[in-house]
Amino acid sequence: RFSGTFVGNTESASPAAAASPPVAAATLPAVPTIPVVPTIVGVPNTVAEGVLNPNEVKPPASGTRRARVLYDYEAADSTELALLADEMITVYSLPGMDPDWLIGERGNQKGKVPVTYLELLS
Repeated sequence: RFSGTFVGNTESASPAAAASPPVAAATLPAVPTIPVVPTIVGVPNTVAEGVLNPNEVKPPASGTRRARVLYDYEAADSTELALLADEMITVYSLPGMDPDWLIGERGNQKGKVPVTYLELLS
């Protein structure tokens, strides 16, 4: 042994300390999480959050295209546009939107449409 140069106990742990159970991770306090919602300047938050309100979405001044629908598509909810094979619609994309979807317009109807159901023209 060294004489007094080290601080600490070189003896084995006491039997009481050895018998105590380890602290479970579940007993530690939970760390709160804050949800992060992406926002895009100039785009309504409803689009950035994945909720499309057709009344709030305006087509871009340029960048609209015509598309021919390849297959019938039944809309899953009110944000989507139902499609019939061989019809022609106008489509465009919005910043921050899922690249697998476009906004489709037929007359005064508007909604999200899957790109895989379309043949993009002009």
